[in-house]
Amino acid sequence: MDSDQEEVHDHQRDGKACGGLRKELKECILKSDCVVKNKNNPNYCMRSEAEGVTDECRKIQYAFFECKRSMLDFRARFRGRKGY
Repeated sequence: MDSDQEEVHDHQRDGKACGGLRKELKECILKSDCVVKNKNNPNYCMRSEAEGVTDECRKIQYAFFECKRSMLDFRARFRGRKGY
């Protein structure tokens, strides 16, 4: 089984909405300089004013936000959720 299939399988086992993005965001934030070097709380590093968080993490954070927001959109019933 290759890594793409494992990620899909892990998401199916997780069962939470936007679980794949949640996992990616968690890993990215925990590896960021904000947490590792500055020794800040991961919750603080999620804020927009926090320094030491890469653009990649911010993009994942935005994608996670869009995925969660699409759950509230009634049109998403027809289009499907954004993200995974």
